[in-house]
Amino acid sequence: MNHPPSESNPSGAPKPTPTQAGGNVPDAVFTNQEPSTNENAAKSLGPMFLASGSPRRRQLLEEYGYLFNVIIPSPGAESGMCSSETPVQLVIRLAQQKAADIVPQVEHGIVLAADTVAHCQGTILGKPHNRQHAKEMLSMMSGQVHQVYTGVCIWHRPTNTILRNVVKTDLRMDELSQSVIEEYLDTDAWEGKSGAFGFQDGLDWVHIIEGEATNVVGLPMPQLAQMLALVEKEITGLA
Repeated sequence: MNHPPSESNPSGAPKPTPTQAGGNVPDAVFTNQEPSTNENAAKSLGPMFLASGSPRRRQLLEEYGYLFNVIIPSPGAESGMCSSETPVQLVIRLAQQKAADIVPQVEHGIVLAADTVAHCQGTILGKPHNRQHAKEMLSMMSGQVHQVYTGVCIWHRPTNTILRNVVKTDLRMDELSQSVIEEYLDTDAWEGKSGAFGFQDGLDWVHIIEGEATNVVGLPMPQLAQMLALVEKEITGLA
């Protein structure tokens, strides 16, 4: 079922629903809020396990002072796009799918998973398969406004409290000549990146119109802090 965006739900994320067995932690609906000062909420929830092989997500967590372990999900947990899904539905499903894949390996602590896609002209753009695919993506976004969506899933063990969130950032890409596209492709910096570009690479032809920069990199850090604080509050209530 599609959930169209509204003023109270600007990201178009699924409406809040209970996601904890025996509890009531709803899906979060945060978009571009100010950073929380409660990044340390994770400490009281036990060790953190990042369900991702992304070096960019690892770097963000390290830069923000989080301590964590990495467990890479199986390849099957990171694939599976349904043609009828919206970007919001896709990223939130894949984020929870990745978390669920490693949860059996975690007895106590927080499992953190995320999934990021770009969206332009009605087309969802994941990671390019090869150079030609990357060129097609960049050519499509050239001169266009597009969106980057990141779905985040936090899964607490052993309470099985789950909180999910989708964050959207709007960007504009300058009109790129074929020579500029080819020059960028030659760097191989497009590999493994949704939409075939890395905002963190300091590209002067991609501009944020509205939203959180870390969301474009792959993990919206202000919203993550808020989510951890909500989970901590819920877990405290269950104690």
